[in-house]
Amino acid sequence: MGAVDANVLVLNLDYQPLNVCNVRRAVVLLSKQKAVAVEQNGHIVHSERIALTSPSVIRLAYHIKRPRPVVKMTRKEVLQRDEHTCQYCGKRSHDLTLDHVMPRHRGGQHTWENVVAACKGCNHRKGGRTAVEARMALLRAPFRPPSTPRYLFSAYIRAGERTWFKFLGLDESAAAS
Repeated sequence: MGAVDANVLVLNLDYQPLNVCNVRRAVVLLSKQKAVAVEQNGHIVHSERIALTSPSVIRLAYHIKRPRPVVKMTRKEVLQRDEHTCQYCGKRSHDLTLDHVMPRHRGGQHTWENVVAACKGCNHRKGGRTAVEARMALLRAPFRPPSTPRYLFSAYIRAGERTWFKFLGLDESAAAS
């Protein structure tokens, strides 16, 4: 990954985390004076005429109004919530399926509170029955994940973006989790 493809945290005018973009996009925002660099990562980005220190965190020069972030229910998000672990047998894998705790054909909804990650064997064994009928127990009850910066930006936190911690309201122990 080149220096221009590195991740940059984008903050609102009031220092609330908004998004993540790459260095190339951040440099464009900086050059058009639509953002201000708050933290640099130490790399140098060269253009035809100038050399800039690559930003790690930028703050927009204007306030963006947007609704509160909501974690959308996708396969990727369910697997992340369940930490890529089958909720019936505890097997960790990246080859998991989604299982409806109360099957849809029996009135179960496609909601956070009814969908879990399951390995193919457990999902097949459970079939169209409830977990109780199949004599299977959930390791953890399904839940709607919080829309906190810790959860929303957890993939970047695990990647080691330590300069972001103070802007996400985290301490250094968050890197380990």
